[in-house]
Amino acid sequence: ILPVWNTDPRWLRACIDSVLNQVYENWELCIADDKSTDSQVFKILDVYRKEDSRIKVTFLNANLGVSGASNAAIAMATGEFIGLLDHDDELLPSALYEIVNLLNKKSEADFIYTDEVLLDKSGAPIYAYYRPDFSMDYMLSHCYIIHFSVVRSSILHKIGGFKREFNISQDYDLFLRVFSETRQVFHIPKVLYF
Repeated sequence: ILPVWNTDPRWLRACIDSVLNQVYENWELCIADDKSTDSQVFKILDVYRKEDSRIKVTFLNANLGVSGASNAAIAMATGEFIGLLDHDDELLPSALYEIVNLLNKKSEADFIYTDEVLLDKSGAPIYAYYRPDFSMDYMLSHCYIIHFSVVRSSILHKIGGFKREFNISQDYDLFLRVFSETRQVFHIPKVLYF
């Protein structure tokens, strides 16, 4: 899922292209535009959805914030698992393959997360975040898991998705509620997300 709001066109294109460039091809990209005021965003999203039927786009009538837009994107998703992607980030070409590879070995997995590298505005790496394996104690003291994360859809629907009152800490709130439903959490110790 991909919530979008007034994203810099170069980052939005790079983000969507990173999904199109996945070596694993059985995906859908569900984009919810959160009533962007930048007309370029509409044009970019319109072009992409016309070019690839795996890209679904909804244009919201009101600005609902990141949680509301994320929920709108979740509502479009039909897959068994939902990956969380930010509108200015990129997946490495092997990201979805690595997720599916783990699921083929660990079918009980309900939540999967990876490592990431933060980039500066020029695209140069400034910080690598190598996460530890799952620890509920550590998670309760610090939101060390962000993206790239993948969650079993049935759990997201059961817990009601994102809560709008947590628009700054929406991922932390969501993850804690997911972990109240399952401890089948797996870490892929590879950088798959910029």
